[in-house]
Order: sequence, then C-alpha cells, then structure tokens
Amino acid sequence: MHITDAKLKELLLASEVVTEEAFLRAQEESFRSGQSLINVLIGRGDITEDYLGELLEPYFSVPIINLLGVVIPKDIIELIPETYAKTNSIVAYEFDKTKKIVRVATTDPKNYEVIEYLRAKLGMWIEVHFTTSQSLRFALKQYKKQIGGTFAKVVSENVENFLSISGTADLAKLAETVSITSILDAILNHAVSLNASDIHFEPLAKKEILVRFRVDGVLQEVLSLNEIIEPILVARVKILANLQIDEHRIPQDGRFKFETEIGSGIDVRVNVMPVMYGEKVEMRLLKNSARPLSLEDLGLSEGATKIFEEQIQKPHGMILVTGPTGHGKTTTLYAVLQILNTSKVNITTIEDPIEYSVPGINQTQVNVKAGVTFANGLRALLRQNPDIIMIGEIRDDETVEISVHAALTGHLVLSSLHTNDATSAIPRLIDMHAAPFLLSSTINVVVAQRLVRKICTSCVESYKVSKEVQTMMSEQIKSIKGKKAKVPTSLYRGKGCGVCAGSGFAGQIGVFEIFPISDAIRPLIIKNAPSSEIRNVAIKEGMVTMFEDGLKKAQQGITSIEEVFRTISE
Repeated sequence: MHITDAKLKELLLASEVVTEEAFLRAQEESFRSGQSLINVLIGRGDITEDYLGELLEPYFSVPIINLLGVVIPKDIIELIPETYAKTNSIVAYEFDKTKKIVRVATTDPKNYEVIEYLRAKLGMWIEVHFTTSQSLRFALKQYKKQIGGTFAKVVSENVENFLSISGTADLAKLAETVSITSILDAILNHAVSLNASDIHFEPLAKKEILVRFRVDGVLQEVLSLNEIIEPILVARVKILANLQIDEHRIPQDGRFKFETEIGSGIDVRVNVMPVMYGEKVEMRLLKNSARPLSLEDLGLSEGATKIFEEQIQKPHGMILVTGPTGHGKTTTLYAVLQILNTSKVNITTIEDPIEYSVPGINQTQVNVKAGVTFANGLRALLRQNPDIIMIGEIRDDETVEISVHAALTGHLVLSSLHTNDATSAIPRLIDMHAAPFLLSSTINVVVAQRLVRKICTSCVESYKVSKEVQTMMSEQIKSIKGKKAKVPTSLYRGKGCGVCAGSGFAGQIGVFEIFPISDAIRPLIIKNAPSSEIRNVAIKEGMVTMFEDGLKKAQQGITSIEEVFRTISE
C-alpha cells in the first residue's frame, strides 16, 4: 500500500484511537515478525479493518466501497484477468456502458501504474474506489474456475502418455510435465480462494480420484478425475514434499511451500497413506502470511479475554488449551505467542509439526527417527535458558512430568491436550501420573474450545425456534448445575445465497470455556476430586461453559444453535 509508516502514524495519532506508545509497540512487532504494520495493528486489536478504511478514505481522496455481499456479474469481473487482479489487489465491480466507465475497487488507489495500464488495456475510463482487504478478498473469490472441465480436457489430451508409464523414472518425468503441475497448482489456488483448510485426494473403486476440500470445518466434493491420473498426481505431490515416489506401502509425511496467484505464501503439510485403491493424499494448508489473530478474532468474549490475558501475563505456570483435533487449539496457542513475543523474552517451542513460522521464536520440529521426541526435545530446550516454552501437545507421562517441573522452576509453559471440556484436563493429567499437589501449584488456566461455523452475514434471518429445539436448549441449561437461563424463542440462521454457495455459513469462530485455577479449586486437585465436582465449583465461581458461550453467540446471530449442538456434542 502506498502510504508511509510516518503518514500512517500521523493519521492514527490524530484520530486519537491509537496512542504513540501502542504505535511504537506495533512497529517493533512488525519489524520482529515480518508482518506489515497495518496487519499488526489490526491483529493486536488496536484498530479494526473497517475503521482503517474510514481513516484512509480522505487520504486517498477517492470514495470507499464495501463489496461484502455484492455479487459481481461474470462479464464485469472478468474485464480484469484473474491473475492480474489478484496480483495487483484490484477488481472490476461495475460497468457503465453508456459512459464507458469501469468502476474498480482496490486497497491501493495510489498505485497509478496499475490504473493507467487498465485504462490503456480496456480503452475505457477507470473510476477508482477504495476498499478494505476483507472486502477485496470477498470480491476476488467470485472468479469462477471451471476446473473440472479444464482437467478433463488435459487428461484426454495426454491419455497416451499417462497410460505408457513403465516405471518410477517415467512417473517422475510425467509428474514434472506442464499439464500435471498446472492441475495441482489450479487445485491449490482454488482451495486457497475458498479459504479451505485441507485438500483430500481419494482413490475410489469407481475408477476415479475424488478431490475434496474442507471449508469451514466441513468437507465438500469439488471434482473427480480419471483414475489414470492418480499415480502421476500423487507423484507430483511427493516430489514437492521431498518424499519417496517409489514407496507405496507405508505412510509418508512431508511439507512444501506454495506461492499463490496473489503472491502470498502457503505452507502445505502433506500426508500420503496407502489405501485399498491406491494412495490417499491429505494436504493441510497453512497460511504463513496471514496476519496474527487477536483473542477477539478467535471468538473470546470481552470477559473471557480479560481473564485469559491476566493468566498469560504471569511469569510462570502452565497454560493448557484442550479440544478435539481440528478445532483450533494450535491457532489459539500461536495467538498467545504473538502477544508474548517481545524482545525481552526468549521463547522456544517443540512442535509436531511446526505449523506456522514465527520470526523471533525458536521453533524445534519433533523428529522421532533422529531421536527428537517431545520429552527429550523439551529437556534440551530447558538448557536453552527459555522464559516461555510452547509444547505442541502433551502426549505421554514423561512430557507431563518435564512440563510440570519446567512450570515449577520459573518458566511459562503453553501446551495442548485432548479432553472434552476444561475441567477434565485435571484428571487426564493425573492419569498420566502427574502429582496432584504439583498440578495445583503449576496450572494457571485451562481453555477448552470448539469451532463453529459463522452465519453468512449476507443472508442471515431470524426465525421462531421449534418446541423440540427449545426443549433441547432447556435440558442443556438444566444440566449445568447452578445455572438458570431464559430459553430464547427466536434465533438466527442463514437462508443460503450466492455469497455462501447456498450453505448459509461463511467462516468459523471459536466457542470457549475459560477455567482459571482458583484457591477454591486447588484443594480439590490435591485430593484428586472427580471432574464433575471440580466443574461444579468452577461454575459456582462464574465459569462460562462452552454451551453457554455458544448459546450467547447464537443469540447474537454469529452462529446457529444447530452448530452449537453439533460441535459441543462431538
């Protein structure tokens, strides 16, 4: 964006929304993390993206446009080629045929080189409007790729080559061809444009390979390809991930970096697993250029954020995040690390795998073959003079023992655990032979979480809740001892529209349970009280359960009550 840090500082200080001290802290974090200053300011919660847009509108001297929820006709959006639009952060959204004016939206109206190029290329006047990054991302998603038909054509044109594979050398050669690389690149770009978290290649009995994306936590079928392409496509993934392409009997893990059409980097974590009809590929997409998330971005309420921030600012102890796989535990831990990551502390991690690279933090990858496990890796980290330690996951007795002793000896330890709720973390750790009296002294807070889909803001509507759902809510509230709440008679849902592809949902947010270890809880831990007893005392002390947090978000129109029931019951 064509605005200097000095000018941005001038505008922000004049608005009195950001203090000079906060701006300098964000500037330091930007330098340390490699993130843009604007991303850091938004990620820290100093400003919102909408407010930034209002602030910059007079600076750019062009009108501001919000494209969220706006469906752009295909013939208009395609006036600017997709790759050029994404590379230069600009999109055509309206065309006045009478006056021959194309209205475009961009995050950088002072990029005159792009504007003049489009005027010459289209032979029409370009009317520039300013828009926010979030608004632009929504607009850019509307470039529709007919990838199924394109791939079918590629396969038919190369069928003789694909069928002529006679060994590993031929397979490797075909995996490097333009046709195969273009197919995989298109799939990856399409997944990124849909904000997918995972890509699955699944060989089926029907002589086809099914491609599915996980979007907002739910798998969607995207396309199917002829089975003859399966070994070549899998070989291409293996080559990128530095795996053995001639090994088909055992699972393999790897990763590679992918540069998207819009120039942002994606880390792709790969797992290849032998199955009945070939090899199944799972690719996790990790956005290494995404701005750091604030606790509010994750979905923590104002009260929960205050409690959590108090606990993570303590100089020692344990911070535990619990929940099932795929429900954002690691994202929460990284958000905490972003808050704690300053030049005054030494932060070290042991992870399996390293999901995001964070400048200023010393990250170690578990490597069992090389003898680096969570336990012995953690022992080595303790000799690195750390202030803060992040352990990707507590999996065994030895890791628990070392983690507890690290927290006792002046370190702040962050980690994740698999339990259904926050209070269940205590008996789980005791089952792993952690001494109760040590746990009572070391654990600061346990956070349980789930991810729910957010209702699409373009088609949200209120509706009257059925008697059956009211009964389910009433029973759930009654099961929380000591809690009384009014059962809502009307809630919100998404009707389904072009913006959300008819699903009624767009994006995900967390529902949380924050369990600080109080003076009343510590004696219960020492006597190894059952989880239910600990939970009842925590609720009496004001702990908001995940269901209550989810219900509140449903009443606010953020998510649906069906989503809350679906995830809390998992």
